[in-house]
Formats: sequence, C-alpha cells, structure tokens
Amino acid sequence: MSASRDILTRPAAGPDRTLRYGPAEDHVIDLWQPAAQPRALVVVVHGGYWRAEYDRKYTYPMCVALAAEGYAVASVEYRRAGQPGGGRPGTFEDVAAALDLLCTKSEQPVVLLGHSAGGHLAVWAALRDRVPAGGVGWLPAAPPIAGAVSLAGVLDLDAALALDLDDGAAAEFLGADRSEATLAQVDPVRLAAGGLGDRRLILLHGDADEQVPIALGHTFAAASDLPLRELPGIGHFEPIDPLSAIWPEVTRAVGELAV
Repeated sequence: MSASRDILTRPAAGPDRTLRYGPAEDHVIDLWQPAAQPRALVVVVHGGYWRAEYDRKYTYPMCVALAAEGYAVASVEYRRAGQPGGGRPGTFEDVAAALDLLCTKSEQPVVLLGHSAGGHLAVWAALRDRVPAGGVGWLPAAPPIAGAVSLAGVLDLDAALALDLDDGAAAEFLGADRSEATLAQVDPVRLAAGGLGDRRLILLHGDADEQVPIALGHTFAAASDLPLRELPGIGHFEPIDPLSAIWPEVTRAVGELAV
C-alpha cells in the first residue's frame, strides 16, 4: 500500500467559496482562487471507485497546491453509488452539469484533472461528443475545454468488471444494465475507439498501482492512440499528493494543457 494513502485524511485549507449547480446536497463545487490572475481553471474530479464513502475533501491538499501554482481550482462533488440518484446515469449527469456551468463562467482555459474513478469521469467528460447521440451527457460538439489529465484513471470498464476491482465497484456503479448500448455511452475505451487524433488528453499511471492496475491505462492508450506516461515505482496515491516526488509531473501535465 502506498505510503501516500494518508493524503485521504490529511488536513488542508478549505475552499474560498462553494458554488451550487443543482438541488441535491452533493450538487456543489468548491472553489479556490490564486493570489494573482489565474493561469487557467483546473477542474478536479475526485475518485473513490464512485462510492459514497469517498468525497471531494481528499482533494483539498492538491487543490490548495494548485492554487499556489497560480490556478483557479474547482473540486466537483457528485452523487455517488449508494446515494439517492447516484451511479449511472445520475453521476454522469452531475459531472456534465457541473462542468457545463464552470465552462460557462470561466474566463480562462479549463483543464480537467481526475483521479482514479474521477479519471474515468474526467476522460468521459472530455469525450462527451463521442457519446452516441441522445446518450447520457451527449454533446453535439467537443466540450469547450483545453484538455484533461487522468491520474490512475479507471479507463477500461470491461477490465474493472472482469477483475472485480474494489469488490464489485464498477458493477455497483453501473447497475444491472451493463449492455453494450449502455457501455458505449460511459466506457472510455469505447469512446476512444479508432483513435483520438489531436485530442489533448494526458494519461499518468504508476506501474506499482495496486488499486487500479496500469493495464487499464494501457488498454485505453491503445484504443485512443495516445501515449501512457508510466510512473516507475509509483502507486495509486502519490500522484494526488503534493508532498510526493512525482507531484511535479502532475503540475507539468496541467501546465502543458493550460494554454
């Protein structure tokens, strides 16, 4: 287990303010502002295998660190499996609604940054125009973002189901309908089929990750024809820990897209 797992409970300064994007208790976005004019807006999507027991608060240390780097930061909460309205399709509807609101309000480039299940949601959000027309979250054109960074993302739902990751998290999240028509709307590998051309997605994944095997990243990289940046000796939690040696790789990836 990664020594950086303490990031899940490490105290950090709370947001400057919180924005609501819907009526549910979890329809909220925490916001941090840098001291000077923001370089970009970084929209952080937390993980936790889509489950209710994990919320956005574990992202606070990285949000504070990103604000110190000169970014405006928004940490999105959403309804999760085990909560009323959580799981498919509600979680996708929430992430889409929050991102649409933030893109409308932001005067800076918008960069998505998702960890674990949040990596899945961030990549899905970046590819909503590839969702079959009328499917959950579908957009007729690419979303108005500068790009997305996936940190140890659960980018292959077939593998997550087959490996029974986190004791059935993907099955719980997706619900009983796991048909091809459903997976075509929500699985990053399917959305990336045929390659993604010049789409600005950056994939970071540690080869010592015990929670989300790096093989899931390789499958998505092959489908999307995008490179996977392997992090040697890195587990699941170091990429979200501003005190880890690998954190500069994360800020470098964000900086590549924030233009």
